[in-house]
Amino acid sequence: MVTSNHIHLLLYDTGGHNAIPDSIKLVAGRTGQEYNLRKNRKGAFWQDRYHATAVESNRHLRQCITYIDMNMVRAGVVDHPEKWQWCGYNEIQNPRKKKGIIDFDRLTEVLGFDTYEQLKNAHLQWIDTAIQEENNDRERKWSQSIAVGSEAYIVKIKEALGFRARGRKIRQTGDCFELRETPVPYKSTDSYEADNMLPWDQQR
Repeated sequence: MVTSNHIHLLLYDTGGHNAIPDSIKLVAGRTGQEYNLRKNRKGAFWQDRYHATAVESNRHLRQCITYIDMNMVRAGVVDHPEKWQWCGYNEIQNPRKKKGIIDFDRLTEVLGFDTYEQLKNAHLQWIDTAIQEENNDRERKWSQSIAVGSEAYIVKIKEALGFRARGRKIRQTGDCFELRETPVPYKSTDSYEADNMLPWDQQR
C-alpha cells in the first residue's frame, strides 16, 4: 500500500541475514537520495525510522492484510480499496500478467488455502465485511506493537528479543495478544534501523 505520505509493506522472510531491515534501509536511502536530487534539496526525507510488527501466520495475518487494504478507506479518500490504484487489493483480485509484486504461492500457503481462487474469494469477503461493518478505526496494534498473535506466539517473540524486550508489556484484547512497543521521543535519523530487529526466522 502506497499512500501520499507513507507506505505499508507486508513481507515474508525465509530467515536470517537481516534481509528485511537491510532491504528497508536500502529502499529508504535510495528514495531519499532520488527525491533530494530531483527537487535539488538536502536533508532528511523520512520523518522517522520504520516500524516493524511480526504477525502470526493465521487469522492475525488475515486481519493485517484487511487493515492494510482498508487504509485509504479509513482516511476518507475512497469508499472502497479497489478505487485506490496503489494497493495490494487490486493485485490480489486482478493479478498482473507482468511485473507482479505479490508472491501468490507464498501468500496462499501462509494463509492456509489450497488454491489461489480460494484466497481471492476469501479476500474479497474480508474487505466486504470490513466495509459493511464500517470497521474504519485505526488499530494501534499494527503501528505500535512489536508482535501480534496468540499468547504463545507473543511469549516466544518476547523471549527471543531478550533484554531488548525489557519494559515492553504483553497486552490482551479479546483473544488477540500484542507485545507493545515502548513509546520513544521523535528523533530524526537516517539509519532506518528498528529497535525491535530480530532475525525473522525466529518470528514465524
